[in-house]
Amino acid sequence: MQEDTEKAGAAQAAAGNAAVTPVPLVVAVTGHRDLVDREVPEIRRTVRDFLEALAREFPDLPITVMSGLAAGADLLVAEEALKLGCPVVGVLPMPQDLYEEDFAAGSERDRFRLVCSQVTELIALPLTPGATRELIREPGNNRDRQYAQLGVFLSAHCHVLLALWDGKPLEDLGGTAQVVQFHQYDLMPGYTPRAAANQQILTDDASDLVYHIVCSRARDNGAPRGDLEPLETVWLTTDEFNPTSPALPLRHRLILERTAEFNRDASRYADAIRGGAYPLCGDAEMRALNPCLTGINARFCVADWLAIHYQRLTLRALRITHVLAFLMGSMFILYSDLETLDNFLYGFLAFFAIALAVLYAAGRGAWHRKYLDYRALAEGLRVQFFWAAAGVGTGNVTKFAHDNFLQKQDVELGWIRNVMRVAGMRCDASRSEDPAGIDFTMREWIGDDASGQLGYYRRKSVERLGRHKLTGKLEVVSLSVGAMVIASLLVFGSIMPDALRNGLILTLGIMLLLAGVRQTYAHRTAESELIKQYEFMYRIFRNAQRRLRLAADDAERRRILLLLGDAALDEHAEWIIVHRERPLDQSRIWQLGG
Repeated sequence: MQEDTEKAGAAQAAAGNAAVTPVPLVVAVTGHRDLVDREVPEIRRTVRDFLEALAREFPDLPITVMSGLAAGADLLVAEEALKLGCPVVGVLPMPQDLYEEDFAAGSERDRFRLVCSQVTELIALPLTPGATRELIREPGNNRDRQYAQLGVFLSAHCHVLLALWDGKPLEDLGGTAQVVQFHQYDLMPGYTPRAAANQQILTDDASDLVYHIVCSRARDNGAPRGDLEPLETVWLTTDEFNPTSPALPLRHRLILERTAEFNRDASRYADAIRGGAYPLCGDAEMRALNPCLTGINARFCVADWLAIHYQRLTLRALRITHVLAFLMGSMFILYSDLETLDNFLYGFLAFFAIALAVLYAAGRGAWHRKYLDYRALAEGLRVQFFWAAAGVGTGNVTKFAHDNFLQKQDVELGWIRNVMRVAGMRCDASRSEDPAGIDFTMREWIGDDASGQLGYYRRKSVERLGRHKLTGKLEVVSLSVGAMVIASLLVFGSIMPDALRNGLILTLGIMLLLAGVRQTYAHRTAESELIKQYEFMYRIFRNAQRRLRLAADDAERRRILLLLGDAALDEHAEWIIVHRERPLDQSRIWQLGG
């Protein structure tokens, strides 16, 4: 017990120390190295205008630029972002000393080093499977695969891909054209495994957004594609009917607005979050396992606290409106079955007006939607955190934890994946291989019947089952009372005093109304459906625990944890479907009250 108290205290301390920082709007750069000198000044102005326009349009989303810092377009955009005061994250395709060999000695290499010294963070991606320092030092396929890895990483962790590109579909591995193709269609020939061509390429994904600045190249046949003009700008998406647009497409705007809304809520409740959040791990343990986990943990603390906050508001609104619906129905029964006094009708209208006010407040504040969205985000971050702690990869060099989460749901939920892109970026760049992370994940994520997800699903199953039994008992009681009232009226109705007869009819109506309101509340909270989900997930985690104990090595344990995480993400997607079909609305209250 003392150990648990100390652990809870350490977790609370970690939450108190965690900074509630806004989710940035990440703009990644891909572009040509051989820009034409006469176009460069105008390209710089266009880049500045683009970044400034985004900042004006989304003031709650601080702009962060992510660049490979290659000569040409990459360095140009990084320099302009730094002049505007935007944080720049440099992502290098290989160790810096090897990468510098791509730059001409002298001013070009000095320019690269200067930008490296000014960036907010510098990340060097690991060597691709089978590569060594000696193999990537020389030009060839191994070095090209490092650039392909860079293009995939930038694409997978940004919200907008800024392409300084001539528009020509060249086939150079890891080149600008291939990065744009990967960003939009999830394919990069020569690098993407065939297995990666999954259902994601058939979904309406909102991670396909490209801002194209058309540019020429300083080479033979360096003019842009025939239908393009130098310095032309356009938004590119995979939309079948409007693949190009002069303005930011509406569905992508909605996603960015939802992310901005999350930032505003986090800022509004920042003090409460710091004081009341429950992180996934204490600071000391996170630093020992993988310092990169702090980013995911900080986002989880915010999402989890906000989900609980809006859940409480939603449940409060549900309970109040259902109580008011019962009172409305009671007023109507009293008016029709007992005494036709106008006061009962006034009471009915008063209770209905209060219910409308509660529903208006809930709708205006989007309590129900925010509760579902923030809970889905928190659970996605939970899986992402424990995967990162255990060093679990997706088994595919082009896939990350956020890629398939909620892909089958509304496109607007893409903002949740956008937050996960940012939260997991550092862990995705440097995966942990420490076996201690597996033990930690088994202990803290899976747990036992009193802790972890096993404990959670067990408690929730028992809790929901108890509520379901209460609903059933109320139905039995109401039906029993109804049967007795009907029997009494049939046998003794002719000799029964009017006052007693009216009282029995009133009792019958009230009991049936109470059972109906309770049934509706149980339906709105998905009482019976969630029992099945909780019991199913309890079995999944229990089976995973057993398989992990029997696993032969860490590689097998990571495969089991990968499958467990996939199952958990699928369950969260099902959960949000169940609850999104049960919104708060006034029509149901009117029906119940009537």
